[in-house]
Amino acid sequence: MPDELELFDTPEAPGSGPDRDDGPEGRGLPLAARMRPRQIEEVRGQDHLLGPERPLGRMLEGGRLSSCILWGPPGSGKTTLARLLANRADAAFVSFSAVTEGVARVREIIAEARTRQRATGRRTILFCDEIHRFNRAQQDAFLPHVEDGTIILVGATTENPSFEVNRPLLSRAPVFILHPLEEQAVEGILRDALDDVERGLGAMKLEVEDDALGLLARAADGDARRALGALEGAAQLAGEGGRIDEELAAEALQHRFAIYDRGGEEHYNLISALHKSIRGGDPDAALYWLARMVRGGEDPAYLSRRLVRMASEDIGLADPAALGVAVAAWRAFHFLGVPEGELALAQAAVYLASAPKSNRLYVGWKGALAAAEETASAPVPMHLRNAPTDAMREWGYGAGYRYDPDEPGGVARQATLPPELEGRQFYRPGDAGVEVELGERLAAWRRVREGRDPDDSGEEGHPAGDRG
Repeated sequence: MPDELELFDTPEAPGSGPDRDDGPEGRGLPLAARMRPRQIEEVRGQDHLLGPERPLGRMLEGGRLSSCILWGPPGSGKTTLARLLANRADAAFVSFSAVTEGVARVREIIAEARTRQRATGRRTILFCDEIHRFNRAQQDAFLPHVEDGTIILVGATTENPSFEVNRPLLSRAPVFILHPLEEQAVEGILRDALDDVERGLGAMKLEVEDDALGLLARAADGDARRALGALEGAAQLAGEGGRIDEELAAEALQHRFAIYDRGGEEHYNLISALHKSIRGGDPDAALYWLARMVRGGEDPAYLSRRLVRMASEDIGLADPAALGVAVAAWRAFHFLGVPEGELALAQAAVYLASAPKSNRLYVGWKGALAAAEETASAPVPMHLRNAPTDAMREWGYGAGYRYDPDEPGGVARQATLPPELEGRQFYRPGDAGVEVELGERLAAWRRVREGRDPDDSGEEGHPAGDRG
């Protein structure tokens, strides 16, 4: 029996196995793996989840485990938090990737967990990385074993769980949202690595300029793994006792990203090339960069979302149909899957690249957001307020409102912004596509509201967000 217990406990015990970070073999691991927090006190960032009165903090402190979904960007600490849960509860930790493994492996893990529980009473945390890569039927394989307590499922995803995780599983596993790490938190992680002699770079006695550390933290874009990888590259370039300045840090970032292109800079370079090709009206380049990303294994759901974003950001109301085409392509892909659905994405990319371009909607929206923040307490004018009760009507709610469809030309002479924003024009149609006609119509309506002749084509409005 002792041999049987060792078979089930040793390889999967937290802090052991192939990714163990202590002992001689640990020194060969990447810095990010060696510096993975071993205690909750070592975790930086995610204070909204890990405080003593926060939901995940209470779960960690009390050792009361339940299945959950961790939703957050790469490098935000999803795997680390799952391991800490296992540590606190003295549970076996089994890691599983939905990208490289399937339901057959799930069945093996379930059988092992059941045997482990009978033999030792020890529970099993099954950490499913990228759980969104499983389809609905595959996700259903977890349900009975989560319900009967054979496993505690901790799913990690970079995608919105409400779209990618089926509802029965969500009802049994609450979602904890992890934020990208703030620059200050990333810089703290880098300093920890520089000071740690046992697991980090402390033994190298490096001298690191603050500006260099700040550059590494900013370039990481909230990803602790990326930051530590770049720091490790800079340390190798500097050598023991060396100095890392801003120039060396920049060189290390380029070197690091060239090595880890697929999950790092190359991903952003390719999507940037696709976006700019569409913005520049080159359907051939758009098809090429789209094909590069699809063949490189990019998640088509990510590409679909970016195409939808481009339809609003770069085309907007110059061609209002563009948004519908992009959304239709997204739905078609979900309906058809790979590879048939890829053609729908290609159709959308070509349509968007060929459409007239305007960023006026995007600029106007940013201006409106800024104004809303500046005038957050501006009251709604009385004539625009809803008056569902007699008392509210007596108080003047809705008084003086004129119903536009009943007015000559369908527009009433009345203000529709708070007084402090009177004259502001956030959306200014451009001179491409449908926006030409739209601009003429809106200008005429604006003149009516201001009490001017609708046919007076004098100077209209001000740059988006400017005060009139």
